[in-house]
Amino acid sequence: MRVEQEVSAKNVTFIMRTAIVITVASGVFSAAVLAQELKPVPKDSVRVSITGCTKGYIFTAGPRREDQPGSLDIPEGMHLRMNGPKPTMTEIKAHEGSMIVITGLMKKGQLRPDGVGVGGGVRITPGPAPGASVGVNAVPSQALIDVEGWHEGAGRCPAR
Repeated sequence: MRVEQEVSAKNVTFIMRTAIVITVASGVFSAAVLAQELKPVPKDSVRVSITGCTKGYIFTAGPRREDQPGSLDIPEGMHLRMNGPKPTMTEIKAHEGSMIVITGLMKKGQLRPDGVGVGGGVRITPGPAPGASVGVNAVPSQALIDVEGWHEGAGRCPAR
């Protein structure tokens, strides 16, 4: 009878330890899922997903595909300055030379670049008026994206 009680006590201990491990693991998994929820989009911004290539903190938009409804009016070749958490930016940097898809928030006014697109990522923009001094805004401002996440895309980036 005593042997049966010892075996039964060991089984109960094993079951309790297993239950604790399962409870802790499910709590960690739930926290990870909650952390991946996207924050709400401010009224003056829009969430976009863009395929392209990176070099440092600059993202160059690649060709749009029909299966990417979130890319809106971002023309191929448009350069975006990426802002994001350091771990995310480090992961993206490790994939330079490969196509990636970034998802993030952009201000709505940045989606319409100045000037006229002539193809291949080239735009003709108006310069200062004759006789006017070149002001502080002589260089066009860089479009910004607050990166929320990314994943690998298909293909490789063109050689520079």
